[in-house]
Amino acid sequence: MTDSLNNQTARLVFIGAGNMANSIIGGLVSHGYPAQLITATDLNAEQLDKLAQETGINTSTDNAAAVADADAIILAVKPQVMEAVTNPLKDIIANNKPLIISIAAGITVTNLLDWMGEDLPVIRTMPNTPALVQTGATGLFANNAVSKQQKSLADTVFSAIGIASWFNQESDLDAVVAVSGSGPAYFFMMMEAMEEAGVKLGLSAESARELTLQTALGAAKLAQASDVSTAELRRRVTSPGGTTEQAIKCFEEGGLRELVDTALQAASKRSKELAG
Repeated sequence: MTDSLNNQTARLVFIGAGNMANSIIGGLVSHGYPAQLITATDLNAEQLDKLAQETGINTSTDNAAAVADADAIILAVKPQVMEAVTNPLKDIIANNKPLIISIAAGITVTNLLDWMGEDLPVIRTMPNTPALVQTGATGLFANNAVSKQQKSLADTVFSAIGIASWFNQESDLDAVVAVSGSGPAYFFMMMEAMEEAGVKLGLSAESARELTLQTALGAAKLAQASDVSTAELRRRVTSPGGTTEQAIKCFEEGGLRELVDTALQAASKRSKELAG
């Protein structure tokens, strides 16, 4: 492993060139990471050719050859094929013990060590779909074999697609799944409901969608830029006796807070079940 990862000298290999891998690679290259130090592998040669043309990175259909001199391997394949993809690389990886980074849901550090060999530095991550537009939120957990330099490299990789947040216990990633991993769907559902309600109030579908999406974007940006809590921001918008107060009152009486809590508990529980 190179000593100066912040100088962008680590050789990165992405196994799997799907949407998330494409987004991370695109983010890295757009942030100045040297394309010649990035390799992506996939069974789909046409997809690899397109990625190479867009980003200038190296591509291969041979996983074993690609990882032979890798400093970090980013596993971006579906969870159900992870064992079949990683197990054949076990002997090759044993030679230089690269950093292993997984973005697959439900695959634990123990799983990866069983399939790829003991004593490897492994980082398990949980990115979310807004990473596809470089506004993602990724939770990360590193085992004890991961060095500070390797954590710095992981920061570089995932900061290219949004924010990267570290957690001290692997079990914390179940909560990350519930909050940010599955979270985009919650907001999409809220936006969907607001669009439908807007149409019922007489707006065109186009206007209801445009206003809803811009409001969601603006609220998120305002919350990020503010130094007060989201509860305080809500209070500032909710004038006594006004229209917002009436809407908030309906949410509260309908048990929105309790429903959100129940939903996130269910998502976290399912994450634990999937991880075995």
